[in-house]
Amino acid sequence: MSILGLALFAVALALFFDFSNGFHDASNIVATIVSSRSMGVRSALILTALLEFTGAYFLGTAVAKTIGHSLIIPGSITINVVIAATISAILWNLFTWFYGLPSSSSHALIGGLIGATCMASGWEVIHWGKLAEVIGVILVSPLIGFICGFILTNINFYIFSNVRPSHANMILKRLQILSSAFLALAHGTNDAQKSMGLITLSLVILYPLDPSSISRFYTPEASGVFIVPKWVIIACAFAIALGMLSGGKRIIRTIGLRLYKIRPVHGFSAQTSCAAVVYICALLGFPVSTTHIATSTITGAGTAQRINIVRWGIAGEIAIAWIVTIPASCIMGMITLFLVDRYIPLL
Repeated sequence: MSILGLALFAVALALFFDFSNGFHDASNIVATIVSSRSMGVRSALILTALLEFTGAYFLGTAVAKTIGHSLIIPGSITINVVIAATISAILWNLFTWFYGLPSSSSHALIGGLIGATCMASGWEVIHWGKLAEVIGVILVSPLIGFICGFILTNINFYIFSNVRPSHANMILKRLQILSSAFLALAHGTNDAQKSMGLITLSLVILYPLDPSSISRFYTPEASGVFIVPKWVIIACAFAIALGMLSGGKRIIRTIGLRLYKIRPVHGFSAQTSCAAVVYICALLGFPVSTTHIATSTITGAGTAQRINIVRWGIAGEIAIAWIVTIPASCIMGMITLFLVDRYIPLL
């Protein structure tokens, strides 16, 4: 396969991962707004898709730089590593989507990238300090989301304690639409950037091998600064928006219906808390899991009303999927790289 063909293949894979991220994570945005009957599924998905594109296009590329530049030394890996990591993350997304498990696309991608990198080039090419920071934020952010959801729900209960329930629900349903909009913007800027990082990393790797071909799409900065091309931003924003529009109804049922009966007060508190945590992490360049944070904020909101309102068995199943994702995708990344090198020699 030519260098140009490799570049196109890597771009297509990354965009498909972005698309799968969209339909896998649609549940995080629309589950509460649908289950609380603030909006219908179709209307919620259309609104979400439009705002996902907006967030991905306008709100920065700090996460893309983390994925493409800060976790590993770009010059120490081949394009096969990036391709294997992307394939393993896609497979994990499809597997968990099929079984309705709200797992993390971020975990799957990071695990696949680390596994494939270690298999190809060894542990020493990984920036372990930065990786520790990313994993630390990934682990802490759901706890912060739970606390925020718990506190904000209690505040809302206090504010609306003397308001007629029907009137309070009407107000909260309208506020929930606004909170869903903020969450879609935050998710778009955090999650679409992961594919931006993959595509730009692929172009950085391939450019020295065939500058004349790759320069049609990408030319590295003379200063060595990691810059995401504008066309990559547009393509990734469109892919995740299209994925969102296709929805993820299996996971919507798990988050929105099986954890507990979500009311507008829960939905507004959970989505507002999730949007705040995800967006702050995106500004700081941390590729966090919107799935984890959304589920934890929903759980925190339910716990604020009554601890036994939450079906903790379902929450435990979700937590197990969270824990398993990184090591499982790491192993999957190693296996995928082995198969790519052995049976599909790309270089």
